[in-house]
Amino acid sequence: MSNGRLNVLILGSGGREHALLKACLRSPRVARVQVAPGNGGMALEAECLPCDIANPADVLALARRAAADLVLVGPEVPLAAGVVDVLEDAGILAYGPRLAGARLEASKSFTKDFLVRHRIPTAAAATFAAVAPALAHVRAGRFPVVLKASGLAAGKGVVIARDLAEAEAALRDMLEARVFGASGDEVLVEEFMEGEEASIMLVVCRDQHLMLPASQDHKRVGEGDTGPNTGGMGAYAPAGVVTPAVEARVRAEIIEPTLRGLLADGIDYRGTLYIGIMVTAEGPKVVEFNVRFGDPECQVLLPLLDGDPVGIFESVARGTFRSTQVGVRPGAALVVVVAAHGYPAAPRLGDAVQLPADLPEGVDILHGGTRRQPDGTLVTSGGRILGVVARGADLAEAARRAYGVVPRIRIAGAHFRRDIGARQLRRDGAA
Repeated sequence: MSNGRLNVLILGSGGREHALLKACLRSPRVARVQVAPGNGGMALEAECLPCDIANPADVLALARRAAADLVLVGPEVPLAAGVVDVLEDAGILAYGPRLAGARLEASKSFTKDFLVRHRIPTAAAATFAAVAPALAHVRAGRFPVVLKASGLAAGKGVVIARDLAEAEAALRDMLEARVFGASGDEVLVEEFMEGEEASIMLVVCRDQHLMLPASQDHKRVGEGDTGPNTGGMGAYAPAGVVTPAVEARVRAEIIEPTLRGLLADGIDYRGTLYIGIMVTAEGPKVVEFNVRFGDPECQVLLPLLDGDPVGIFESVARGTFRSTQVGVRPGAALVVVVAAHGYPAAPRLGDAVQLPADLPEGVDILHGGTRRQPDGTLVTSGGRILGVVARGADLAEAARRAYGVVPRIRIAGAHFRRDIGARQLRRDGAA
């Protein structure tokens, strides 16, 4: 720690981690920030260090070399590998849950059991490790049906099967062809919930929590929510589908029993808890738990925090956070993801990235899949290349600002959705 200020190490390489980096660069609490492994855009703003972030021993060695006072763990894989346990046991502060809490994302069957035991509303489901009994269960039920690889699948391990043929193909892909590897050793067969999805992000410190504005991700690659699922093509907040009445039910029926359940199960949860909900005719129900900020939801939530995010993360890691410490700013934020040619099936890599020389007030470009060449130029290195994030007094203003910048980005074959936030804008009468 330098003069009472923190040396921060961020783990990850996507747009979410670039958003965390921006927060660190703006924070008076931070003396130095480094990223592992980072990306081409982050390398323009901070030192990027090579590291296998899924290997706790490698992370610990790097944190010690970097003299890190606080480690911010961005993605789910290092959390599920127990990185926080190793860091904390060595006396290094880390933001994110320990392994016991990370199971909420690492195992969908574990989460379903948790939800049922604690009487938290969710879809009925059964878990299978073989195709034949899973198919028998599907035949006895109704379509559409939701099939989920139980383990981590980068947001892509979910299939909504409309008929028996689609269900059988998906089950064979997961359980026999092992398209998701060990993540598909178990598959949840779940009832289909009709409604509108929203993302609820909580900053949790044991019995304390802060509920951030509800957000909405756009998973499908095509406009009008068409085409295959992706890691996320854009997001906005706040999401009006979570009305005050819905929010009250989310707090009473989902958040409070979840936090009580974690404590009752002896889980010392400190970090972000992402609750994916479906707002159904019967009320809000849990779709899934994630144990880190969503990507791209993180990019629109951090700008809406009224306070220094780094100070919040530090107090959560220390176990001293109190929900009265921070509030939420008025206004809205929206992010549009610019994706590589061929994404999500086969993204093309190595295309030149040309960015605008200047950006209007309230707009940032966050990098996800970029790499710096030896000559300093940027090229694509992943499917989701960039996110254009804009803040505004309302969603319409945020959308105008973001979509005013996106066409100025030059990447051969790149594509983006032109309808991020459109559903909410129609609700607001602004579209």
